[in-house]
Amino acid sequence: MDGNLTDKLQITRTGEVECWTLNDPATRNALTDEVVAALRQACERVAADNTVRFVVLQGSGGAFCAGGSLGGFAASIGQALPAGQADPLIAMNAGFGALLTALCALPQMLLVAVDGPAMGGGLGLVCCADFVLATPTAVFAAPEVTLGVVPAQIAAFVHRRLGDRAARRLLLSGEKLAADQALALGLVDEVAADLQAAVTQRIRVLRRAAPGAVAHTKALLYMLNRPVAHDLSVQAAIKFVANLRSPEAAEGLAAFAGKRKPGWAA
Repeated sequence: MDGNLTDKLQITRTGEVECWTLNDPATRNALTDEVVAALRQACERVAADNTVRFVVLQGSGGAFCAGGSLGGFAASIGQALPAGQADPLIAMNAGFGALLTALCALPQMLLVAVDGPAMGGGLGLVCCADFVLATPTAVFAAPEVTLGVVPAQIAAFVHRRLGDRAARRLLLSGEKLAADQALALGLVDEVAADLQAAVTQRIRVLRRAAPGAVAHTKALLYMLNRPVAHDLSVQAAIKFVANLRSPEAAEGLAAFAGKRKPGWAA
C-alpha cells in the first residue's frame, strides 16, 4: 500500500481484511526501528478506518519474528552513561512499548498468524492479539534474561495474556514453547497445518460479530489494562537501558555470538 515507511512491512487488503506481513527473512523478520515505525503508522491509519474489520499480522520466510533488533543500541551495550547525561536510548525502547499499546488498542479484531519462531519482541506482538493461530512448527520464547537483557516492554503484555504464573515461567527462564505447549498454556488459540486456511475460517466465524459492537467491547477491555501498560512503558525502558549498559548484557550477548555459555551459566 502507498505511503508505507519500509518494504520490510508488506500491507495488502482483501475486502474488509488487511494483512500486515513482516518481510525481512534474512533477519527472521527482526523488529528494527523502521519496522516498528511502520507498524505504528499502520496502527494509526487503520484505527481511523471503519471499513477494515480484521487485521492479520504474520511473518514471511518461515518465521514470524525473531524479536527486537539491537542495531540502534549496539554501541551502548556494556557502556555506562556519563554522569548527569539523559539517556537517549530510553525513548527508543519506549517506542516499542507504544507499538504494543497501539496494537492492543485497535478497534478491529487482530489475528496473529505464527509460523516458525516468535521470540522476544515477537512474543510481545503475539500477546497483543485477540486470536493467535500457529503452525505445528511455531516456537515461542522470551530469551532475553538468558542474554543478560531485560524483556522490558513485553512483560506487561505477556502478563496480560497469560497471567502471573505463566508469565513468570516464560519471562524468568527463557524457556521455549512448542506450538502444542503454547496451546495448552493459552498463548495460542488454534494450531493448524494450513495456517492461511485456518485464518480464513476463523475470520468467517468472527464475521458474526458486529464491527461497532466489537470496537466498543475492545475499548472496554483495553481500559482494563491501559493504565498499567502506560505507566510501565517508561519504567520498563529505564530498566532495559540500565541493564543494556551493564557488563552483564555485554557478557550475555558476547556469549551468544560466540556460541558459549555466559559466565553466570557456566
